[in-house]
Amino acid sequence: MPRRRSTTKAPPVDPALPRDFGARYADGVERGVSLGGGGLFFVAWQVGYLQTLANHGVRFDSADRVVGTSAGSLVASALTSGKLKRLHSEVSLLAKVPALVSSMAPASALVPSQNRALELFIAATDAEPDTVRAIGHAALAALTPKPESTRRNIALVVGPGGWPSDALHITCVDAYTGERCVVTADTGTTPARAAAASSAVPGIFAPQPIADRRCMDGGVGGSGVHLDVLAGSRRALVLSLTDGSQMEEAMMTLHPDEGKQELEDLKASGTDVVLRVPEEVDLLNLMSPAAVPDALAMGARQATADVGELSAFWG
Repeated sequence: MPRRRSTTKAPPVDPALPRDFGARYADGVERGVSLGGGGLFFVAWQVGYLQTLANHGVRFDSADRVVGTSAGSLVASALTSGKLKRLHSEVSLLAKVPALVSSMAPASALVPSQNRALELFIAATDAEPDTVRAIGHAALAALTPKPESTRRNIALVVGPGGWPSDALHITCVDAYTGERCVVTADTGTTPARAAAASSAVPGIFAPQPIADRRCMDGGVGGSGVHLDVLAGSRRALVLSLTDGSQMEEAMMTLHPDEGKQELEDLKASGTDVVLRVPEEVDLLNLMSPAAVPDALAMGARQATADVGELSAFWG
């Protein structure tokens, strides 16, 4: 009797990955990029910065590892799939591309369960496991738009299709356990779903299914850039919303000194690092479409000034 072919699929790889510079997750990686979170403003700044460099022949789509967190996950997906120029055009025409706004900004007033989760996140002064789990549980309980709607909007921005490159790493946080997750090609999901998870601000958007988990914004885990995922790489470009100087007190699980410490830990792993942050940031208007034109222009202006240095750095 002929043997029947098994129809059982292999389980997806669990994306949980503890934050640990000592693990040297990027040993052997030649060139890395970390694209951090920061709302519509930082999407615009990053695409303005990276596309201007590309126009001058400095192309970061050649990176061996690209780590995207929250807003940076959209840019990372576009960068690794060769769609950065397209995303730049869409951001430039933001008023005509409502999907980008819909994917990152609430469409209506929040209900009490949404406010509860969002307020817990904003008020969080640390990323201790109990703190992150409390935020996650509130996010799971919040009456948010269905996760499918966010994924559809994200797919319109980053494009449909499967995982574009082994280089792409997208961070998020398990809303139930509080564990940091890093979604890769081995996780068995799409960039749109992973970016939707990484951008799922607690209370505003629903946690997304990733493998056997429900995951929320990667910034909830106490880092906006997750530099340990690049520890041990030879060189890395880090685009972060802030170096901590704009923060007067801890909020949203971040401490003002955390960014500086992460950067020092990355350098201590042997990585040659270039950090770039926007010249000016209004933390109260990160989600405002009105901030986009200035963010694009600022990113382009800073990139133009950096062409020589980054050309030599990237090689």
